[in-house]
Amino acid sequence: MPRTARAPFACEAHIVSWRPFDPRPYPPIGDYGLISDCESIALVGCNGSIDWCCMPQMDADSSFGRLLDWAKGGHCSIAPSDGPVRVQRSYVDGSAVLRTCFEAAGGRVEMHDFFAMNGHPRRPDGSDHLARVVRCTGGHMALRVEVAPRFDFGAIEPDLRAVGLGLYTACGSNKGLLIHCNAPLAVDRAGGRLFRELALSQGEVLELSIRFVRPEALPLAARRWRPEDGQLQRRLEQTLHWWTTWEREGLRAAHPDAHTRRSAVTLKALCFERTGAIAAAATTSLPESPGGVRNWDYRFSWLRDSVLAVRALHALGFVREADRFRAFIERSAAGNAGQLQLMYGVDGRRRLTEVALDHLEGWRGARPVRVGNAAARQNQLDIYGSLLELAWLSHADEPIDPSYWEFLVDAVDIACSRWREPDHGIWEMRDAPRHFVHSKAMCWVAADRGLRLAQRHGLPAPAPRWQAAQAEIRQAIDRHGYDAGRGVFVQAFGEPHPDASLLLLPQFGYLRHDDPRMVRTADWIRQELERGGLLLRYDRPDGLRDPEGAFLPCSFWLAECLAGQGRRAEALRWYGRACACANDLGLFPEEFAHDGSGMLGNFPQLLTHLSQVTARLAIDGP
Repeated sequence: MPRTARAPFACEAHIVSWRPFDPRPYPPIGDYGLISDCESIALVGCNGSIDWCCMPQMDADSSFGRLLDWAKGGHCSIAPSDGPVRVQRSYVDGSAVLRTCFEAAGGRVEMHDFFAMNGHPRRPDGSDHLARVVRCTGGHMALRVEVAPRFDFGAIEPDLRAVGLGLYTACGSNKGLLIHCNAPLAVDRAGGRLFRELALSQGEVLELSIRFVRPEALPLAARRWRPEDGQLQRRLEQTLHWWTTWEREGLRAAHPDAHTRRSAVTLKALCFERTGAIAAAATTSLPESPGGVRNWDYRFSWLRDSVLAVRALHALGFVREADRFRAFIERSAAGNAGQLQLMYGVDGRRRLTEVALDHLEGWRGARPVRVGNAAARQNQLDIYGSLLELAWLSHADEPIDPSYWEFLVDAVDIACSRWREPDHGIWEMRDAPRHFVHSKAMCWVAADRGLRLAQRHGLPAPAPRWQAAQAEIRQAIDRHGYDAGRGVFVQAFGEPHPDASLLLLPQFGYLRHDDPRMVRTADWIRQELERGGLLLRYDRPDGLRDPEGAFLPCSFWLAECLAGQGRRAEALRWYGRACACANDLGLFPEEFAHDGSGMLGNFPQLLTHLSQVTARLAIDGP
């Protein structure tokens, strides 16, 4: 079992553990908590510092970003200035409101961090209103407040100005912030920061709000600001109501465990409400290998990952997200499956040019820091199966608009004509394309779901052609993607390597979980890819140096597969090992170090959280 060296997941035991306050640079990835209003995101450290914040959308340039460069990235910190101090934190109920408590010999304060919502679960107000409310709940405590924005991933130190009592603007390039604090701050123009040392006594409250405002609109926004705009307690209550109403209106799984509830909220927090897109993670360039080069930007909306996410949410009772993502993909492809791309910006943009930001040192020296993602231009044939799976999820029992059906027919036709091509596969390998079994099987899924939809709704379709393609794909996989000697499926045609993505084959109905070939394949994957109680994605050269950590979704996939084979005790062991890699807030990263030393990769990770949900549901059974 991995040695996680962490506090228990607070909701898991209904106990919040205290830890020492640690102000050192580059805290572990697991020290962060996510806050979101389903448009903007931020990561808040145990040290009281917001070290990552992207406004007005999740894949925008950072406004606070010392997660990727402690000196240049910028931050917003509210923290005790005298020690020693202990820290505890938790989310408030089933929300994305983070509560952090600091306790010292002389007193205690409680801080709520959140993006303000308007109280209605289908109408976030879109104000990009980052709020921090600190209340002294006992004795007194000295605090230091420091707001140091940096725009364009730390490249721009904005112009800071006081424009009223406790009201400030930060402006640079195409970014602007309107900042208010009920305790007036000093402006340090040379240091590019606002700051103050103060002490709170029992019952006193410090409120800090930061709004994203286009720079040309900053003067008007400052003139229109009113004292009631800074009253954050009401916004906190509205935000809590938003999250609890969303959960109550959707969640129908009987008595979901704490991990599943937190995963559901995290999946929703990564949904971009304005368009229906879903981001794969909240961050860019957190390394998959300590100090290595496997640093990617995951703040975009992958078709494959998003479909898996809406499947997980749908299984829990949240159905609106599937329809909104379906509309997003159809719009982004301009209704033409020939223009379908494997990922998009959360606003639907196609061009996600990958750039290395050489001015940033990276988290603990992991370089290069990348924004954009060159994988967007790869050939990944599994996207057509994902698209048709989404259509089946949304329209198995609902009528299909004729124009949408035309879009789907084109997608199935493309899958049936292109399945013979090599591609870069689910893992987006940056070496030569191969004939990946997972990709071929997902082309089979495209034909299968297309045939089912046509039959269910009496829709016109070239059924004989699709049926012929289905048969050819299965024959090719059986001949070239199956090692008859060992009785297992392999990663790619003619290659002997195992691949954890094969564990997904039963999820999409390509074969049953308890098919003997799948049982042998699952055992082989476990035997060959297990490291420290968790699974690698694969174990073969991929054109990049540095080994990566264990890929957490794969351990949940194995747990789900074992549960489907009736091996519940084994499934629970693997599920428990993967769950042990969450931080004390129940948030999962992309990867975990083999030696159990800590989290790796972007955080929190959509694919890990959705995989936890589906594994838990499979273990619990119908």
